[in-house]
Amino acid sequence: MPRILLIDDDEHLAPPLTTYLKRFDFELAWAPRPSVGLARLREEAFDAAILDVMLPEMDGFELLRTIRQGGEAMAELPIVMLTARGELPDKVVGLELGADDYLPKPFEPRELAARLHTVLRRHRVTAASTPTHVSPPDQLCFEEISIDLARREVRRQGCVVDLTGTEFELLALLAGEPRKVFSRDEILNRLRGHDAELATRAVDILVSRLRRKLEPLDCIKTLRNAGYAFAGAPSTGSAAR
Repeated sequence: MPRILLIDDDEHLAPPLTTYLKRFDFELAWAPRPSVGLARLREEAFDAAILDVMLPEMDGFELLRTIRQGGEAMAELPIVMLTARGELPDKVVGLELGADDYLPKPFEPRELAARLHTVLRRHRVTAASTPTHVSPPDQLCFEEISIDLARREVRRQGCVVDLTGTEFELLALLAGEPRKVFSRDEILNRLRGHDAELATRAVDILVSRLRRKLEPLDCIKTLRNAGYAFAGAPSTGSAAR
């Protein structure tokens, strides 16, 4: 039975939700404050977490950032965000910080159960498909840009480019298979997976931000009604694929 940690200061939410989720074979634990939730995540094993955006001590985005920096197990933990705002900028921030899905309040418990099943299934598939015996190249090198995958460092014409975690992952994804066209849905699913509404617009925003940071290079191409592709020229004798 998957163990889920709910971090939410609404004391009226946890008891009925715990009872309801048992019907779907989930064991729900509750932490009323981020500090309590972080302590439990460090001391106990959970299969996923649910974070409210509006919390005491720190908001859900700061909590999400802290979790993602908390070691390998916490960095890969599937996370669903609960937000009463539901605005695209908030969703983009959550995407950049590593949220797996969103559910606006008020929500139907059955929809939460369905989303938990989805993120857990996606997490299992990703873990099972990750090769453990193949060592990928540490660097992707092109004429005017290099991507150090181990150090998570990007250099444009010799200068370090300051990227967010998701911007780096997006660039590494595209540059890992140059000239391959990635659809918006595929990009979103490869990064962490979100709903269709977010897939249509948030990827465009992320690509736009990444392009600005890579200027004057024009290495990310848009293929109308298809998606995006990396078009950097390989460096002679490099390890680029």
